[in-house]
Amino acid sequence: MLVTGADGTIGSATCERLTSLGARVTGLSLPREGAPHVSAERVLYGDARDDEMVQAALEEVELVVHLAAIPSPELADWTTVFSTNVVSTFTVLAHAGELGIRRAVIASSINAYGGPFNSHDVRPAYYPLDEQLPADLDDPYSLSKYTDERTAEMAARHWGIDIIALRFPMTAERGVLLEHAERAAQHPVDGVNEGWSYLDSRDAARAIELSLLSGSRGAHAVFVAADDTTVPFPTEDLLDRHAPGVPRLRSFLGREVPIDLTRARTLLGFRAEHHLMPAPQSG
Repeated sequence: MLVTGADGTIGSATCERLTSLGARVTGLSLPREGAPHVSAERVLYGDARDDEMVQAALEEVELVVHLAAIPSPELADWTTVFSTNVVSTFTVLAHAGELGIRRAVIASSINAYGGPFNSHDVRPAYYPLDEQLPADLDDPYSLSKYTDERTAEMAARHWGIDIIALRFPMTAERGVLLEHAERAAQHPVDGVNEGWSYLDSRDAARAIELSLLSGSRGAHAVFVAADDTTVPFPTEDLLDRHAPGVPRLRSFLGREVPIDLTRARTLLGFRAEHHLMPAPQSG
């Protein structure tokens, strides 16, 4: 199988997990100094926007995991952020579809609905966040992830390739998440549009594995996150304080993350295993 963005946080964890399970992994990454070791049978260095490079990377591949992206509107100029993300996704899925590859997983983001990077003082239309949440797009990264999900729908329609677009929240190794959680506890309002959500990179890799094994047909966006929040406060209290006017479609127990994870459970059989604090009990 092919994993693009193989030396990134999620990519590295994914390559390590899939290789440990016996998969023959081809990793594709941009060439850069100090890049971490990639656990893969074959490692290629190039751009996922490049047709010839992607075609070479897809040789003898049966499954695709596309993670390559610029993961923030602050890491490059806006044209580069948007064009890099959407062109790489289109290039990988189009060539995979042309080759008759039957299943792919792509990295979408919680930002596909537009809230977290929004320059306006906005709130989600409702809690829990779910895959039908109306979009309010205000930056090129969020727009690129929204577009990537539309690209997946087009590829599924045209080539019949089944695609899971995983809407990742803040995803990192445990040490980075603990630092993030400490900052979030001091300024909880900063996490309101993300529902104070997070995911350990090991759980991200397992969600990708389960997506590859899923029998779902067509293209689906799926939120994945830990069951609990990053902050040591009851979720209902957080919403009362920081999103008082936002409708709640249900109540939340303890530190339960205000994201609807039903689709992750039913389509993938996924539940996060790695928590920053004891996980809440949820229905």
